[in-house]
Amino acid sequence: MKLHTEPYIIGIAGGSSSGKTSILNAIRAKFTTDEVCIISQDDFYKPLHQQQKDEKGIENYDLPTAIDEARFIHDVKTLIAGNEIKITEYVFNNPNKNPEQISLLPAPIIVVEGLFIFYFEKINQLLNLKIFVDARDDIKFMRRLNRDENERGIPADIILHQWHNHVWPAYRRYLLPFRDESDIIITNNYSYDKGVEIIANHIAAKLR
Repeated sequence: MKLHTEPYIIGIAGGSSSGKTSILNAIRAKFTTDEVCIISQDDFYKPLHQQQKDEKGIENYDLPTAIDEARFIHDVKTLIAGNEIKITEYVFNNPNKNPEQISLLPAPIIVVEGLFIFYFEKINQLLNLKIFVDARDDIKFMRRLNRDENERGIPADIILHQWHNHVWPAYRRYLLPFRDESDIIITNNYSYDKGVEIIANHIAAKLR
């Protein structure tokens, strides 16, 4: 499928466990893949052996260098140019989950999601609309604790270490400076329904 018009690019960023994935799933449920294509930065993590380790020998996935930035930018631009891309799902080193091969097709609306999409200048410059998903720090921590323990099998002491030494410092350095530059800020302490409605209405208007 080759598009003949320039797509509209929406960027969605926000701290870990702010609710980006839930919002994206809600958007997926409202539109077809012919209307909206969603590409996630998470699928562009470098292999485990290439990740930078902290003083305790724990990999730090909350650094921009954890992402294969060049491949990410290349694939986003490929979609914008109207061409299909194929990527391998990133499963966060979960041995119980086999990564899937994902085909992403170009669409009139392309949503780019991830921690560093505003920090990566070449991605930032491509965005027509910038959305920042925000939540209280204590709420984000509890969400991450529950997710990483239950879904990824990470011990609580490692989660706590990562939060204080990786997640929070990265948020302050690579995300927070871009919050006030965003076009829309969605506060997701308890519900993201209104935020999804705003995004969906905007997408529907652009599609018309």
